[in-house]
Amino acid sequence: MDLADVKVKARKAAFARRKVVHDLGQGTAGYLSEVLAGYRGVPVAGYMAMRTEIDPSAAMEEAAAHGPVGVPVIIGAGQPLKFRQWTPDSVMVPGTFGAAIPEAGDWITPEIVIVPLVAFDKAGGRLGYGGGFYDRTLEQLRAKQPTLAIGFAYADQEADDLPLEATDQPLDLIVTERGVIQP
Repeated sequence: MDLADVKVKARKAAFARRKVVHDLGQGTAGYLSEVLAGYRGVPVAGYMAMRTEIDPSAAMEEAAAHGPVGVPVIIGAGQPLKFRQWTPDSVMVPGTFGAAIPEAGDWITPEIVIVPLVAFDKAGGRLGYGGGFYDRTLEQLRAKQPTLAIGFAYADQEADDLPLEATDQPLDLIVTERGVIQP
């Protein structure tokens, strides 16, 4: 089995685990809010939760009261993400893959990126959706300035043997509904 097949199998298992815990409705952003409170005013990129992703919006709302918060906009296949400024009052429209994006707003360059994921390991490894958007984006941001990548996930999304590649960007922190993991 090649690496691509291993990743497909790992994603399928991780999606199933994530759906079970998501359906219990116990995912909160309390620990994420605590982490972000230590970075008041620093530009943050969050995301608008889709399907069974854990929802960071409560922490994003709190962060937006102190500094700029953006959400990812897919510019095109093979391109890094750009981040449009978001506030709790932003008019949202459907973006690529159905993710909500602000209809208008300035572009921001985040220093902290809250990263959605399918699975993670305690070493900071991340299994994403397979498009490479966050890997390209983090690589580009980190080449210009220090950028903190915070994986936000349900604790049950943890896995042991993730099929990782050299191009996969590591997470600096993982925040779950149960606490903070420092790789």
